[in-house]
Amino acid sequence: MIALQRDFYVVTEEEIKEGKVVDVYFLRTLETMRRLGISRKRVVAEIAARSLPKSRIPPYERWKWGVLAGVEEVVKLLEGREVDVYSLPDGSLFHPKIPVMRIEGPYEEFGALETSILGFLCSLSGVASTAAHVKIAAKGKPVINFGIRRNHPAISLAIERASIIGGCDGSSGILIEELGFKPLGTMPHALMIVAGDQVTAWKAFDEAMPEEVPRIALVDTFYDEKTEAIMAAQALGEKLAGVRLDTPGSRRGNMEEIIREVRWELDLRGYKNVKIFLSGGLDEYSVERYAEAGADAFGVGTRITGASPIDFGLDVVEVEGKPIAKRGIRSGSKDLYRCPKCLSYAVVPKGSGAPSCRKCGTEMKAAYVKMLENGRILISFESVSRIRERTLSQLRKLGLLKS
Repeated sequence: MIALQRDFYVVTEEEIKEGKVVDVYFLRTLETMRRLGISRKRVVAEIAARSLPKSRIPPYERWKWGVLAGVEEVVKLLEGREVDVYSLPDGSLFHPKIPVMRIEGPYEEFGALETSILGFLCSLSGVASTAAHVKIAAKGKPVINFGIRRNHPAISLAIERASIIGGCDGSSGILIEELGFKPLGTMPHALMIVAGDQVTAWKAFDEAMPEEVPRIALVDTFYDEKTEAIMAAQALGEKLAGVRLDTPGSRRGNMEEIIREVRWELDLRGYKNVKIFLSGGLDEYSVERYAEAGADAFGVGTRITGASPIDFGLDVVEVEGKPIAKRGIRSGSKDLYRCPKCLSYAVVPKGSGAPSCRKCGTEMKAAYVKMLENGRILISFESVSRIRERTLSQLRKLGLLKS
């Protein structure tokens, strides 16, 4: 075996495309199929979530829905292969057991790519789904992804994109500009510590940054949050756009009261326009409490970028036109329909036609988009901002997010 000579243990885009990210048993399966002369049999495979992640607070119920991400990557992965792909688009809400994607073609064309196909969908949908739940908890207030330091840097842009698909308003990494978003962030504690005091650091930041960068002062380095918030307001005056509270867990106490106190002191001194930005160990449950207490925006890191992956599985359901599947999976190729009114789904045998919604009686619409035909891409890839709006519009329609 030849040892790899890499500076970082990173798989290249070319290696992914070539199918080198693969569980060895898929290669062994193909080798066996070729010996049997069956590797070119045309099959239909469907991808559905076995289950969704659990809530992080009692009674630890599983989420009822997720947000799909990673479809664009799968389409690009399968481009040029002898397959047809039907799928929900990125940014679609989905439920467990609903087949989000259907792949048709000779097993040999995509079987060894199953590892990467599921890798894209499982990890990125997990991030997008978590971001959406955090956005709902924030009552629609801005949520910024602060968590790219929690992942391997090679996948940082993919994680940032997925977080925005799920509803985040931005991210801190500078490469996010490639996706049409300005990177967002404030300042680290290191600035105040190396400068020696807060006021020197805040004023220098103001002098160094271009006008379009919001002046948001980190106000918990040396003193009480209230004290430093007042100091920042006095130091920067009308230039101060916000204060960021990144209070460590050992000092938090009743964080809701700290937020209310900072708000009171700023308002009392005429700084009602100064926003309160919160970060540090946040999740959807703390975000909900702090939003109600008066925080205006949130920087959420580990909870989003360290999201549990969605448990998607890929299963063959038809071989050479014959319905056949393993136990626990419904056999046969299927179509997916969705109610335009209440957004519920219906799974029917392929070619059955549009059913009526069981909830409201509305005629359902085809949910799949044909994305590949014999390896040829049929769609134009959407901007991240447009996909994000798809996610948010569905959440609003379901009453989960206010307009």
